[in-house]
Amino acid sequence: MTVKELQHSMISVIRYCLFALLVITCLCSAYYSYRARRTADVRERGLYGSNMNICLGMMLVVLALICMFIFHGSTAAVVVEGLFLVLGAFNIFAGIRNRGHFSRMKSSDTKA
Repeated sequence: MTVKELQHSMISVIRYCLFALLVITCLCSAYYSYRARRTADVRERGLYGSNMNICLGMMLVVLALICMFIFHGSTAAVVVEGLFLVLGAFNIFAGIRNRGHFSRMKSSDTKA
């Protein structure tokens, strides 16, 4: 097996792993979205919504990584990858911040 074939097979494995991660994060975000819309408690809705934001952010980051492995050097592809990375990072940050807020709100209600 040559070095070129080994690199190609490693990139294929990385692509499949990223695709599996994309499907998992998509299913998790759909699950948390469904749970957030169906629950009656505001705090639980916020927790599920923040988990959904974290999953959506991870999904966008994984999508950007997939684009990096599929498209090579096109200006439009680099712009789209950058947008996905920035939006994904913002969603992860906002989800973590909201999760902390709602978990503190929920823990203060259980103490009282």
